[in-house]
Amino acid sequence: MAMLSRFVSRAEQKKTLADLKSGRADLVVGTHRLLSKDVEFRDFGLLIVDEEQRFGVAHKERIKQLRRSVDVLTLTATPIPRTLNMSLAGIRDMSVIETPPRDRLAIQTAVVRFDGQMIARVIRTELERGGQVYLVHNRVESIHSIASLIGRLVPEARLAVAHGQTSESVLEKVMIDFVAHRYDILVATTIIENGLDIPNVNTIVVNHAERYGLAQLYQLRGRVGRADRRAYAYLVVPADDVLTPVAKRRLAALREFSELGSGFRIAALDLEIRGAGNLLGAEQSGHIEAIGFDMYVKLLEQTVRELSGQETEDDERRARISLGVDLRIDESYVGETNQRLALYRRLAAARDETELASALDEAVDRYGPLHPSLLHLAEYGRIRILAGRLGVESLERAGARLVVKFRTDAGIDPSRLVALVNERPAATLLPPAVLELDLAAGEEREPAGRPGRRRGGASWWTTRAKAGRVTAGFTKHEVLAATSPRLEAGLAFLTRISGLLDELSGAA
Repeated sequence: MAMLSRFVSRAEQKKTLADLKSGRADLVVGTHRLLSKDVEFRDFGLLIVDEEQRFGVAHKERIKQLRRSVDVLTLTATPIPRTLNMSLAGIRDMSVIETPPRDRLAIQTAVVRFDGQMIARVIRTELERGGQVYLVHNRVESIHSIASLIGRLVPEARLAVAHGQTSESVLEKVMIDFVAHRYDILVATTIIENGLDIPNVNTIVVNHAERYGLAQLYQLRGRVGRADRRAYAYLVVPADDVLTPVAKRRLAALREFSELGSGFRIAALDLEIRGAGNLLGAEQSGHIEAIGFDMYVKLLEQTVRELSGQETEDDERRARISLGVDLRIDESYVGETNQRLALYRRLAAARDETELASALDEAVDRYGPLHPSLLHLAEYGRIRILAGRLGVESLERAGARLVVKFRTDAGIDPSRLVALVNERPAATLLPPAVLELDLAAGEEREPAGRPGRRRGGASWWTTRAKAGRVTAGFTKHEVLAATSPRLEAGLAFLTRISGLLDELSGAA
């Protein structure tokens, strides 16, 4: 194992580079120095990038050039807008860890106007409980002036200054002494934004907080509260300045999302505020000007599916379905709003029954036996898939009648359509290609040649429950145990429609 950074001597760096090239070093940990052109690997297989938001596009392009087949894992509490957008669009896989370490407490966040006495009071409160303080001032030319002001406000405190222009030896000594509690206050630039884990520091004061980005403020706030003691973050803004609307939104978001594990929400809001950037260019943020964001994401998803060899769907040919049924997922089954929305999106994006079944299998694994409301939505999804496959233009419920309108190029067999109408007294075929079904007519007689078959066929989930391999959550007992009469009626109605489409397609 080796290390590469500016704190390593030139001789050690030279030896490490030689070991990496020859394969004597299996693992190297380093800073941006690893992306230099003189770094060569004998058999490069895995790259782990911590604090991904600290890397620019040039760095990431260099990572791609290192080796085409390398596996890359990026870690960040607040992904930059472009990275988050790529994950949401399916270009990158994403996992979210929201469980905090044991005994961690949420950081109390306050946005305050600059007041010397208030800052002195905040610092003294922390010092009285034996803690230490970060004071962030991101201007090297005036950082010593701020340090002198703090020294006058709290003369009893031991104070140190650290910034990026400090020499390696001095910076290292300052940080070692601060960790050893030889200093009470560290006045620093955003050099402390990443990588510091000092449990005794539980108050941070960020001067001119309106100048920072949302993710940057979140990272700075995360430098405190690293143990089981309550931590405090004070975002200081000038007393006489009028904040811009964007700055107000950023500061309000930090104040609102103060609970543990809220980094993803912060990143999502940052994506909304700053825009998704340019997928192929150098901009890692920025709004789409020519088309709307939804259209951009739709085009991006279609392109990803095409390049990955998956079947694409023309949204213009997707059937319009209006059945007047309740399609909400019950909150008692999926309580978290974001997870519920993700499940809606997963089911809506399913392009065949295999993807639909996969989404339900995942729901069983995460939330337990399927709730009837989710089966409701799944049956609706199956209707959408069958309708699209048949070339249905629209499927609408008009009072007690179901109206199915076919496209002119629908792939349905006309003879099958005529036979179905003859078998069903409640069905009517209207020109040019419209099928009407009287829902109030109830169950019709059995079609010829299909004795013993219930009209409409078994619902998709009942068929699955009776299959040879029964998956948890799909048994008849589990499905019907919590079914309300209203949901039963809705499921019966949807099952009847999917049975009709099955007959039209010849799959029933």
